[in-house]
Amino acid sequence: MTALTAQDLEVLSRLAATIAARRGADPEQSYSARLISDPKLAARKLSEEANEVVVAALTETQGDLAREAADLIYHLMALLEARQVGFDEVMAELAAREGTSGIAEKAARGGAKTPEPPVPE
Repeated sequence: MTALTAQDLEVLSRLAATIAARRGADPEQSYSARLISDPKLAARKLSEEANEVVVAALTETQGDLAREAADLIYHLMALLEARQVGFDEVMAELAAREGTSGIAEKAARGGAKTPEPPVPE
């Protein structure tokens, strides 16, 4: 994976702005507004997209994986907007973890393990 470019960051920034602009829009007219108005729906859709990324990673082409990853990022950003968690908060959390071993970071949180989803064969 290559480093993000300024253009990549602009795409994410525009997507975040578009999603935020849909807050208060008619959920019957905007899919983003529908997700923002129903955090449980947004969470379910994020879960579905995460599973599709796993399937694509294991059984499909790089292009398929990229498309599913794009869907996952969109749905994550919509869920964050629905829960009013700023992307800046996520970036601050990532910055705080920089340089910390994933194993050490997980141990500091109590090492809670999430059950692994089934993987298609």
